[in-house]
Amino acid sequence: MSEEKILTGESVGRLGSAIKSGVVSSLKGINEIEAEIVTLVKSTVSNSLRATGSIANESINITKDVVKGAIQATEEVGTGLILSTKSVAKGVVMGFAEVGGDVMTAASQTVKGAVKGAAEIGADVALVARRAVDGVIEATKEIGGNVEETAKVAVGGAIEAAASLSNTALKSVKDMLVGVVEGVKEVASAALPKPKTSSTEETTVKQETASEQTSSPEISSPRRRKTES
Repeated sequence: MSEEKILTGESVGRLGSAIKSGVVSSLKGINEIEAEIVTLVKSTVSNSLRATGSIANESINITKDVVKGAIQATEEVGTGLILSTKSVAKGVVMGFAEVGGDVMTAASQTVKGAVKGAAEIGADVALVARRAVDGVIEATKEIGGNVEETAKVAVGGAIEAAASLSNTALKSVKDMLVGVVEGVKEVASAALPKPKTSSTEETTVKQETASEQTSSPEISSPRRRKTES
């Protein structure tokens, strides 16, 4: 028994601290990678749109090319599609916004491209769709756009793309995205200034009622009778 190694509370604490430090470092690295992808995609998209001189006509082609390039990169590396999808989607939307492009078109095409690309390489279509929608929503928030409308367009694009693949893909994407638009609505309503609370209105009504009752002849008449007697 004396030779057996027993993990004390202190040793477990040290192990936990070591894991914590490793996870924190990894997460910081992931955040840096995602930020780099957003910056790269944003600058690539905005520069391409400026170069073409025709934002409306080239927006769909540029979006498809960017998403396709990101998917091919993950194929070569062997992983990272789910990680990069959100950053790519975010970068595309921000790139369009920077040059005054149609953000709604960019949002829809990006999500569609991500869903179809995920299916082509056998990735989790539903999870990729969710990551793409999240990226589009995050970008719209940062540029001060209409988050609710963009969310609707993005979710619609994901469902449309999934429907063109199979019923199974359609169901999984719908299940994954259920509640996204409603969630955006709740967040938006929470951020809006609140109207007068009902308790304030009730207090005002009570005060007015009390004032009316005080001046009512039905209440004052007994007093006059007492005085006369």
